[in-house]
Amino acid sequence: MPTLLRFGLTGGIGSGKSTVARALVECGAHLVDTDAIARALTLPGGAGMRAIAATFGTDVLAADGALDRARMRAIAFGDEAARQRLEDILHPLIGQRAGEEAAAARPGQPVVFDVPLLTESRHWRARVQRVIVVDCREATQVARVAARPGWTHESAQLVIAQQATRAARRAIADAVIDNDTLTLDALSDEVRQLYRCWVGP
Repeated sequence: MPTLLRFGLTGGIGSGKSTVARALVECGAHLVDTDAIARALTLPGGAGMRAIAATFGTDVLAADGALDRARMRAIAFGDEAARQRLEDILHPLIGQRAGEEAAAARPGQPVVFDVPLLTESRHWRARVQRVIVVDCREATQVARVAARPGWTHESAQLVIAQQATRAARRAIADAVIDNDTLTLDALSDEVRQLYRCWVGP
């Protein structure tokens, strides 16, 4: 049984963190994706939607009753108090669901917690044994995010400005994956090498 069983994975928006997460799963890890959990909580009828609607009003709801993510993003990232209220609703629910998903791992299977706000959260850092940070230049982040549907350079920059700095993320890292110019194959190779080093073949 490997002695290292709980890893934290983080990185700024557009860093390639989700690609690294998939590579870790291919290596044999069990993934707990807190972004995916947050999305599930804000679907129509999701566990977070009643409190969100009560706090922010029905203007943040899409026609189907799900969270209008673009509208909520504009509110939350433009107002620190609003962002805190949203986090106060979602974070306890995310933490509970993440624990349930982690418990589904096979005995001895390493669990990777993919957490965008891991750097900012002492709670998450206390739950993992080592931290992997996926890093790249801000210009690369902006270009990648702006290419996504519904995003602009300006909205990408706004989110980046609200996230932890690159220096802060790198300061908590046990391993940094520099993902500025790597090809997908090279990135996968780097992940496999790290996994073998920490977990074994």
